Amino acid sequence: MPVDKSEVRVRRMFDEIAPRYDFMNHLLSLGIDVYWRWRTVRKVPPAGEAPILDLCTGTGDLALAYYKASGRRTPVVGADFCHPMLVIGRGKAADGQADGVTFVEADAQRLPFVDGHFQIVSVAFGLRNVTDTDQGLREMLRVCRPGGRIAVLEFSMPCWQPFKFLYGAYFRHVLPRIGQALARNRHDAYNYLPDSVGEFPSGEALAERMRAAGASQVQHYPLSLGVATLYVGTK
Repeated sequence: MPVDKSEVRVRRMFDEIAPRYDFMNHLLSLGIDVYWRWRTVRKVPPAGEAPILDLCTGTGDLALAYYKASGRRTPVVGADFCHPMLVIGRGKAADGQADGVTFVEADAQRLPFVDGHFQIVSVAFGLRNVTDTDQGLREMLRVCRPGGRIAVLEFSMPCWQPFKFLYGAYFRHVLPRIGQALARNRHDAYNYLPDSVGEFPSGEALAERMRAAGASQVQHYPLSLGVATLYVGTK
C-alpha cells in the first residue's frame, strides 16, 4: 500500500514534531546532516546577489547555510507550508542576525513567486514529502532563472555491502523506535520516514524525473556511502 503523502497528513505530522525536529535530525543522523548541507552549499554555491529559494525549508537550516555562504549578501527565502517550523526558523534567523533570510508560508506545489526569479532553488529532505513530486520539480524549475541551478538533497539507500545491510536494519527498525519514543506524535512520523524513503525514486530514477521537469545537465552525488544523495540540475 502506497505511503500516505497527502498534504493534510504531512502538514499535521510536521506540526507535531516541530519542537523536537532539529534535535531529532542531529541525533538520528549522528550529526552528519550538518555535513550534508555543507556539501550542498559547496557543490551549488551562491553567485552574486540574485535571491535563493529553499523549499520545504523546515526550521531553515539550509536557508541559513546559504545566507552564511554568500557572505550575508544574498537574500534567501525559506518556504514551507508548516507554520510551527517557520516560527522556529524565524527565531533562529533572529538569533543569528540573519536579516537577509525571509520565511514564507507556501506550498511547494503552488509557489507564490514569479517565473525565473531565483539563482538557486534548493530542497533538503523535503521533495520526498511533496504529494506530487513532478509538480514540485516543475515549480522549482519555473521559479528558477535561466542558467540557474536546482539542488535536491534527499535520503537514499546505500548499495555497498555489508554497510547496506547494517544501515538498512538501523533505518527500518532502530531509527523509528528511537524517533517515536523521543518525539511522540499521532502520525507515526518516524515510521513514515523509512517507508517514504523506500518508496521514493533515487539515483538515476530521480535524475530522470528532474530532466522530465525541464532540468538539464543533471548529476547526482552519493554522500556518506549513499545514505543521502545530492542531485544538481540547471535550468
